[in-house]
Amino acid sequence: MLSDPQLVVPGWTFLTNHAHVLVAISRDPDLRQRDIAHVVGITPGAVVRILHDLEENGYVTTERVGRRNRYQLNTDVHLRHPLEADHTVGDLIASLAD
Repeated sequence: MLSDPQLVVPGWTFLTNHAHVLVAISRDPDLRQRDIAHVVGITPGAVVRILHDLEENGYVTTERVGRRNRYQLNTDVHLRHPLEADHTVGDLIASLAD
């Protein structure tokens, strides 16, 4: 068991892993996929699948810089669920800003 309570991942959260990946990228667009996995608390394979979903649906753009990727959020894209469809990715990120 982890001794630092901030490192313990609860059994459920209010946001999906897709949202967590968006938040991680918004805070550091140069994070490597394994670093995103560590921050979010999921496997690198899950990060690859989520990034594919986000890119395929226009939420994230990936730019190759040397041997690494740089991610850019498309903040004008609207959220998918009908309850949040009037809000954009930018609205979500702004509401969760540090």
